[in-house]
Amino acid sequence: MTGSRVIRVVPGGHEEAPLTDADLLATLSPRDRSRPCLRVNFVTTLDGASTSDGVSGSLGGPADGRVFDLLRRVTDVVVVGAGTVRDEGYGAMRLSEDAATWREQAGLAPQPVFALVSGSLRLDPESTVFTEAPVRPLVLTTDRADPGARRALERVADVVACGEERVDPHLLRDALVERGLPQMHCEGGPRLFGDLVRADAVDELFLTLAPMLEGGHGLRVSQGADSDDSSPLRRMRLAHVLRDGDELLTWYVRDRAQTA
Repeated sequence: MTGSRVIRVVPGGHEEAPLTDADLLATLSPRDRSRPCLRVNFVTTLDGASTSDGVSGSLGGPADGRVFDLLRRVTDVVVVGAGTVRDEGYGAMRLSEDAATWREQAGLAPQPVFALVSGSLRLDPESTVFTEAPVRPLVLTTDRADPGARRALERVADVVACGEERVDPHLLRDALVERGLPQMHCEGGPRLFGDLVRADAVDELFLTLAPMLEGGHGLRVSQGADSDDSSPLRRMRLAHVLRDGDELLTWYVRDRAQTA
């Protein structure tokens, strides 16, 4: 096919030395921390499922878990949808002492901020997500959220409206940047990712390909709104491919100079 240039990535001609955490951190760290950037991290099976038995934790191998932790280390704020917090059993977000020390040496706060996205505010203020948090969490919601639930959560978190009826991805980004949190890292879930994609608010995607087939009813990594079937394609540029055995870890950057 004209214009096609196929090259061999794996298996390579020789085995390179395994990357250390320092190597990975040098690769994953933002080059310009003052420039706002929203990253998203997901794992998927080869047939496109983001969950097995309703959760994603069983899909990723050790390499995926390692990069997952390191991505938290280099960010200002970790953004997660409330449904994912419930489904995946999130507790208080606290990095290890080594990670906190690394962040301080890099000029960052010891711990990233945890930001939960919830239009309905169906969150338990007595959860360890709030009561054991090393940094006061953020809750990103809407103007029409239940006032009683908002008052309860305001005792344990900073609650910020980012839209009237739905959380607006652009207002979400603006709210975080205004709070001095320009490096944003989203861990899902699929509906939040779908909203971010439709708004063209995603700058980078870290996608792990788990070497397995699900063959069931697992969700895609991105779930669209039922009323919107016309979202255009967004062109992404491949930045890196990492490999651990049969598991591939890819890093794509939004190519806003091109349209697909």
